[in-house]
Amino acid sequence: MSLNEGVLARLSWRKAMRSMNAGACVEVGSATDTVAVRDSQDLRGPVVRYTSGAWRSFVGDARTGRFDALVP
Repeated sequence: MSLNEGVLARLSWRKAMRSMNAGACVEVGSATDTVAVRDSQDLRGPVVRYTSGAWRSFVGDARTGRFDALVP
């Protein structure tokens, strides 16, 4: 599925429940086979797209702490 501006505008975007209002948040919107990620402070800015499978893999790895060693 191609996520053009019209499709992106119709997505139901959401932020993490634990996000603060400090401005360092992203929003996620999902379509049939694609997940879109954008900066919550720049709604018209660039959007990064992932396949649904790649996104599930990333979220699973984040939940298990796989990226924790990358934080200084």
